[in-house]
Amino acid sequence: MRLAFTLPALLALAGPAAAVEAFRVDGLPRGEGLTLRETPDAAAPALGQVPAGARIRGFGCTSDTPSGLTWCRVKAGPILGWARRRYLAPD
Repeated sequence: MRLAFTLPALLALAGPAAAVEAFRVDGLPRGEGLTLRETPDAAAPALGQVPAGARIRGFGCTSDTPSGLTWCRVKAGPILGWARRRYLAPD
């Protein structure tokens, strides 16, 4: 089952007036990158990958997701998408 999110729903998932956070990509298996996705779901289309150690900006996290896992709204370069929180370390 594929879930569709509208822009207001995605912004609501990020939380009200979410503060910008700085993260570093961490905890990935050697040689792998962090996949950024369209929606907070591992089955969502991939938008791109971020290498381990890269710095990215975060705009709030939520565990109100199809899997119940925590995902964060992030921006890496020009890509704005969703990433699993477990691979984001405070920077």
